[in-house]
Amino acid sequence: MAHDTPHDPLQEFWDRAQRHAHVGDLDVIMGKGWGESLSPPAWSFSGTAEESNASLDMVLTGKKTAISGLIQEYDEGEPLPNKGDFSIILDREGTPRALIRTTEVLVVPFGEITDDQAEAEGDDDLESWRTAHRKFWEQQNFEVTDDTQVVWERFKVVYKG
Repeated sequence: MAHDTPHDPLQEFWDRAQRHAHVGDLDVIMGKGWGESLSPPAWSFSGTAEESNASLDMVLTGKKTAISGLIQEYDEGEPLPNKGDFSIILDREGTPRALIRTTEVLVVPFGEITDDQAEAEGDDDLESWRTAHRKFWEQQNFEVTDDTQVVWERFKVVYKG
């Protein structure tokens, strides 16, 4: 008697992405690690659906290779990212679109974000990065000064679905 398994688009995406990105190529020798058995965290970009999908498009085209958040956002229970972490980026409809892998994590004061870091986030220049991020975080009721700690994360796309 065959059992129907529930359709899980996230798990199906993770299964395809692992094979394509060669995650777990040593499983035959070492066995599958627990971190590779379960799909990684999945999320979509903040903002309106249009802004979120525009950020996703920049990731898919290679214009956006970094993201940032305030350290206070992580104080609310989410662990800080680590080099080597995987994440699945969803579009605003909840469809998995990209598997990314963290390549660098820095915690730096808002006032010390560099032109290169702003550009990696897809912004035209540092001033537009500061203006947009300050506005966004202040709308989330966070106070932003030059000393406010920012978690800046660089990533690479390892699979597009």
